Amino acid sequence: MGLNNAGVPVSIVIAGLMVSLGLYFGLQGISGTGNVFSGQTGTVGTTGSVTSTPIPQPTQPSTTTISVDDDPVIGNPDAPVTVIVFTDYECPFCQKSFNKMESELMTNYVDTGQVKMVVRDFPLSFHEPKATEEAVAANCSREQGGDAVYFKYHDKLFEYTLSNGAGTSKPLSDIAVEIGLDKAKFDNCIANNDYATEVQKDISDGNAAFVGGTPTYYVGKSTADGMIDAQIIVGAVPYESIKPVIESYLAN
Repeated sequence: MGLNNAGVPVSIVIAGLMVSLGLYFGLQGISGTGNVFSGQTGTVGTTGSVTSTPIPQPTQPSTTTISVDDDPVIGNPDAPVTVIVFTDYECPFCQKSFNKMESELMTNYVDTGQVKMVVRDFPLSFHEPKATEEAVAANCSREQGGDAVYFKYHDKLFEYTLSNGAGTSKPLSDIAVEIGLDKAKFDNCIANNDYATEVQKDISDGNAAFVGGTPTYYVGKSTADGMIDAQIIVGAVPYESIKPVIESYLAN
């Protein structure tokens, strides 16, 4: 009796140890256990070690088809190449690009009749409400004087913007007066928010065309219907980055 009682605890300990070892080595043979909570897919290497492959992320397309819509155009209407820019007057990168790259673009391609440039609005949510107010104001200036006056107001907005949602250093109405607009008509247009729908349409079209931030440029061959098969260029890129793209379309 004494020998049997002593043997029971020993057998239990041995059995427990065997179960524990079995569970341990069994788990080592399951692929991906080290990655279950990491958001990655586990794969087994040749030595049995677990390696990981990152989950693929969506990529920004390099081309798309986009319309010039009914937005302001500067340059030769029959220019062979079209550049469309989605911009935000409160965006410091848009201001930088306007002052540098776009200035060279205007001198070398727009003023020479080779490129026409279309401006579309894309006020960013974290620059509101000033970004949309300024986009509406620019459209109100166009109502009085067409595209030529629009671009005068557009240029002044980038001159006076404080950026990052801070508005302009000069009231929007005063800018209108500075370029010779009728203040009462301009103020009435602003008060009625006449072009809010137009700005929202630009935003919608920009989202559909993969605007990746502001500024975003679309460069392509001009067409009769205004639908451009364009290459997408995101950001305040240097002139040297957009020039070869334009040249490739001019060559064709």
